[in-house]
Amino acid sequence: MDLKPVDDVLSNYPQVTGNLISILHEVQSHYNYLPEDALRHLSKKTGVPVTRLYSIATFYHFFSLTPKGKHQVRVCLGTACHVKGGQRILDEMKRKLGVEEGETTPDMKYTLDAVRCIGACSLAPVMVVDNDTHSNVTSKKALDILKKYDKA
Repeated sequence: MDLKPVDDVLSNYPQVTGNLISILHEVQSHYNYLPEDALRHLSKKTGVPVTRLYSIATFYHFFSLTPKGKHQVRVCLGTACHVKGGQRILDEMKRKLGVEEGETTPDMKYTLDAVRCIGACSLAPVMVVDNDTHSNVTSKKALDILKKYDKA
């Protein structure tokens, strides 16, 4: 595994203390998850125990220790989204992608997650792909949205 990206990230942070979350975030941005080799290398370079890095990575939901797909598909199941059909959208995404929530497609293109609330209740039901929020989603609209990312 190429660990140069970890060194590149560290070069931006002369002071590690107080910056661990930012450092881990940048490392994850490069690999699309936090590989064990990268965490061990980071530990050696900074003197921060690998157990501390793992405790941070497992505490915050936005970190992942398993590979994620190129595109993150999140379907909201908060109260407003649930009432307006969020579960149907999630079921349609499971069927289309052939994975359960929390899983990644074998081609590493998509990771599907259900989230409890994204704070966009007036737009319900909502599906977020990467950083793009899609509102008033139906099962058909969800499939059309996914087609846009198939090309990316």
